[in-house]
Amino acid sequence: MEKNVKVSILCEIYGKLLTEKQLAILDDYYNQDLSLSEIAENSDITRQAVRDIIKKGETKLFEFEEKLEFMKKMLKQEEKISTILSELLKIQNKFTDGEVAEVLENVKQELTLMYNV
Repeated sequence: MEKNVKVSILCEIYGKLLTEKQLAILDDYYNQDLSLSEIAENSDITRQAVRDIIKKGETKLFEFEEKLEFMKKMLKQEEKISTILSELLKIQNKFTDGEVAEVLENVKQELTLMYNV
């Protein structure tokens, strides 16, 4: 996954754990696609200060993810949901009654694994 996308997702997950200024600057840089100079001008700080805030914010976000792994778990859940939806589409599109039971069992197993029921 591209770093920009990763940081953007991590901001969504862990953003409240950063300072307001860090989050605002990371949002401007990664989500609003502003340059360091534009952010510096808007924030009334130097371009170097913006760069330092971004680097510190990134470091914190990656440390949070390393310890808590919320993004990793979220991506894994999305993958399982995609699999389940694919199985449900099979039911809708092409299976006979006997095959429907098998597909439903696969869906049940995926959900059970997903939620450790």
